[in-house]
Amino acid sequence: MQTTKTLREGSPHKRAAILAAARELFLTDGFDRSSIGAIAAKAGVSTRTVYDYFGDKQTLLRAVVEAIGQSLVTAVQHTLDATLTGLTRPDELEDALVAFAMRIATDMLDSAEYATLQRLVVTESGHLPDRADQPISYAPDDALGERLAALGRAGLLSVPDARLAADHFIALTFGVALSRLGSANAAEDTRVRPLIEEGVRAFLRAYRPT
Repeated sequence: MQTTKTLREGSPHKRAAILAAARELFLTDGFDRSSIGAIAAKAGVSTRTVYDYFGDKQTLLRAVVEAIGQSLVTAVQHTLDATLTGLTRPDELEDALVAFAMRIATDMLDSAEYATLQRLVVTESGHLPDRADQPISYAPDDALGERLAALGRAGLLSVPDARLAADHFIALTFGVALSRLGSANAAEDTRVRPLIEEGVRAFLRAYRPT
């Protein structure tokens, strides 16, 4: 049961230490076997500080997941800025979209942050809200949709529904790789890139202006 008490923001350093300690223990020992006392000891703070900052263990788990999710959103945004900014010609789109997808498939899907998030979401799903109640879960998709919409406003794509366009792009690239190979990690499987390239071409056939 989650707390309704007013929580303190407190020291950023202590907050970060608590989140790091909780993340490590939730991964190694699991949510049920990780006590607030053990988390406090690993973080070098008092048990009272953990309760004052986060209220209870379930809220702390959510905070860990949200912090990891936010770091992944930042990574996606940086990748969007590096690959899908400043495009002015239709013939630039295919290479740029492939570059974006490949960067995500190597830098993010191969990252410890992504692996940690997936493991926590799967193993501790009973202690987390449904995905629909976690805005951070949709933030990377929304960021991609916003960038596709910008390309639409520039006349390079036809994007009547930005979020649907992002869903289609993800399904045609990472989704196909996951369905076919069980993974979209291009750093470990050379078969991912050809699937992404074909997925980008299919996306462009559907979204190029008529």
